[in-house]
Amino acid sequence: MKIATFNINGIKARAQALPDWLDEAQPDVVVLQEIKSVDEAFPREVFEERGYNVETHGQKSFNGVAILSKLPLEDVNRGLPGDDADEQARWIEATVVGQQAIRICGLYLPNGNPVELEADGTPVAGGKYAYKLAWMERLKARAQALLDQEMPALMAGDYNIIPQPEDAKRPEAWVEDALHRPESRAAYQRILNLGFTEAFRARHPEPGHYSFWDYQAGAWNRNDGIRIDHFLLTPQAADLLLDCQIDKDVRGREKPSDHVPVWVELDL
Repeated sequence: MKIATFNINGIKARAQALPDWLDEAQPDVVVLQEIKSVDEAFPREVFEERGYNVETHGQKSFNGVAILSKLPLEDVNRGLPGDDADEQARWIEATVVGQQAIRICGLYLPNGNPVELEADGTPVAGGKYAYKLAWMERLKARAQALLDQEMPALMAGDYNIIPQPEDAKRPEAWVEDALHRPESRAAYQRILNLGFTEAFRARHPEPGHYSFWDYQAGAWNRNDGIRIDHFLLTPQAADLLLDCQIDKDVRGREKPSDHVPVWVELDL
């Protein structure tokens, strides 16, 4: 089973690029981020005619996540548990059954910038960085619940986390950024330490692989990228891992997103 994650940075902007990539790559399941569309406006027929079942968790103008699957989607849940007041559309999950069942969670983790800190270095309450770290604590709780189910499961998407210096062309440029601050990386590591495998790093320990390039300052042409789109696998899913790749060439095509697809192949 080929499962992909792709931050498309707007479904309207990627109205042709996304279907073209689907036709070429033929993933069985895709989790999308930043669809930037309410559910009713999402062009589901474009994907249904390609054989995909479509589930969305949308929001007007920004955020929004979706799952496309050539296999039936069961027990679909929307919204990350732990804060009923959180209205941002950043989480969707469903069970997909191939040779066996797997729980697939698609996420768009908060960016967290600008970083606002009190004099003692703690994040300012109500600020974007405080929201990011609180969201990651909720993610950790959901991650533990997935592990407790002892079934194949994964959490995939745009984590807005640069885990290690080698995941950036210029790590020094990101030291004070919410994507690479120590608190962010530590929160991510705590989730990994529960027992997850980061799929791409497990297959590609060498530096120099990126999944995002800013539109500005010729970042793509200079390969000035960062790797922030990740697959975290439970032990049961990690045992099924066959491959993990970044479709880097998608960034060089017409009207690209600032992210490129990342995919895993599992023996499912």
